[in-house]
Amino acid sequence: MTEEMNPPTESHQTPVLAPGYTFASITEKISALVLRGTPRGWYIGFAIAFTLVMVLLFAVTYLLVVGVGIWGVNIPVAWGFAIVNFVWWIGIGHAGTLISAILLLFRQQWRTSINRFAEAMTLFAVACAALFPVLHLGRPWFFYWLIPYPSTMGVWPQFRSPLVWDFFAITTYGTVSLLFWYMGMIPDLATLRDRSTRTLPRIIFGILAMGWRGDARHWLRYQRAYFLLAALATPLVVSVHSIVSTDFAVSLVPGWHSTIFPPYFVAGALYSGFAMVLTITIPLRLFFDLKDFITMRHIDNMAKLMLASGLVVAYGYLMEIFMAWYSGGIFEQAIYLNRAFGAYAPWFWALILFNVLIPQLLWFQKIRTNIVVLFFLALIINTGMWIERFVIVVTSLSRDFMPSAWGLYSPTMWDWATFAGSIGLFFALMFLFIRFLPVISIFEMRELLAETKEHPAGQSQ
Repeated sequence: MTEEMNPPTESHQTPVLAPGYTFASITEKISALVLRGTPRGWYIGFAIAFTLVMVLLFAVTYLLVVGVGIWGVNIPVAWGFAIVNFVWWIGIGHAGTLISAILLLFRQQWRTSINRFAEAMTLFAVACAALFPVLHLGRPWFFYWLIPYPSTMGVWPQFRSPLVWDFFAITTYGTVSLLFWYMGMIPDLATLRDRSTRTLPRIIFGILAMGWRGDARHWLRYQRAYFLLAALATPLVVSVHSIVSTDFAVSLVPGWHSTIFPPYFVAGALYSGFAMVLTITIPLRLFFDLKDFITMRHIDNMAKLMLASGLVVAYGYLMEIFMAWYSGGIFEQAIYLNRAFGAYAPWFWALILFNVLIPQLLWFQKIRTNIVVLFFLALIINTGMWIERFVIVVTSLSRDFMPSAWGLYSPTMWDWATFAGSIGLFFALMFLFIRFLPVISIFEMRELLAETKEHPAGQSQ
């Protein structure tokens, strides 16, 4: 058929970058977000986030003074909100690495407008996640015992402990993500240095730019280092959450002792991560007038990736139930029956509704291109993925092998305060990033414009 008889879909018609831009106008619009005055809406949003940060500091201070007894954790449910929130935050950070590193290696042009704040999202989510294992230790001021430092006390860290594995996973993931994020900003920091009219910002951006002048030698070394870090970050998407999942899988607790956990957790991490990217992208696109840079093609592609990862998560749910039945283990079967029909049944069915049923709306393009509906879908999926972690952690611990060890878990106000405070910390860091650093890569958008002018058909690649 001819193109007139079979027109392309809207997602292919929408370019990666809206037409009409020049190199100068791209630089001016993105740098203006940093160099010009702060909008009033930013102060309102940051004030709300900072209030939640104060709640977090108060909750943590009270925790250090009184102890972990203020939380709802007890015997047999010795893991509660702390581990639930840890796994949830680590998962949210995964989409940033996928967008930044893997799509870069595959030369996907549409990543350009969203990779910068997705990378920032990764760092801030990892920072929030790192809080919870330390606070859960009981004596968090001895957190350095997890580090394999010289054994001056004659006691080496216990390498069979998942806490040690988490330490290596978080530090490796956080370090590589930080280097990758900072490396990608160096050319843009030099641009802000050269365009800034005030002395202090010029000095700060000049230090951070590390003497970047845009020489051919600089670009050559930059490209090599950037792709090397992307290649290093790519396996971390799989390895980090696989290590987190082994915190559960190496135990003998019914409902946890399963080899499906590593790929299942990775898919769930990407699912919640894509949802959080959309949760940030849609308001950012609206309030900072970035519709020309973050087009409907970006929104549609992110929704498709969210749908694909959601289907893998749904498959993981089915395989969990199937293996519990197929194994013939009475304890495994009992734990899944308890999840569906026991004391925590409302949580389980909310999980199925939020993570499996409602996201099937993403099959329809009208839903994927409806900004308001898609934003609420992303919020629903983020909520559902948190409920999933709650169901996995709490239901398995509440019903162990012996009925005499059974017990229920109820979070206290301090559990909720710490969780809400971590959300406030995440968004406070995100607000600061949006205000003081380029939220979209200037030089990559200029490269994209150059490629588009040289190869117009490349917009539909």
